[in-house]
Amino acid sequence: MPLRPAQPMLNRDEMEAFIDEVFPEINLGGRTKVIEAVGPGTCTVRLKYDKRYLRPGGTLSGPSMMELADFALYVAVLSVVGRVELAVTTNLSINFLSKPEKADLLAETRLLKAGKRLCVGEVTIFSEGQAAPVAHVAGTYSVPPR
Repeated sequence: MPLRPAQPMLNRDEMEAFIDEVFPEINLGGRTKVIEAVGPGTCTVRLKYDKRYLRPGGTLSGPSMMELADFALYVAVLSVVGRVELAVTTNLSINFLSKPEKADLLAETRLLKAGKRLCVGEVTIFSEGQAAPVAHVAGTYSVPPR
């Protein structure tokens, strides 16, 4: 069953503008995370490939995948709670499934629960053009009283 937003949902452009407003430092060095799509409790976010995300051995780093997952969960949470900049991560757990390609990463995200104080979701991360996921993430966000 789809989640219902608490207020009118932000479209993709409004979501990016809001995030740019409350986190102006997020795009220092250029925009690397792009919101591809957003719906009630769901989103797809792209992390543009950049060699700064590589680790020894030529794979994309775990921290870059965690960053992508955390950002994607934040977008999914905002899609149901609205403009709540102080929603914060309380838990993030990742399972690395396979070595990602040297390519953009896509995070397909969905909330499993959107309560008054907690939102729980999952993120599946793929290398662009690959069918098998490279990581699976579960996370929880705390939402301040509205």
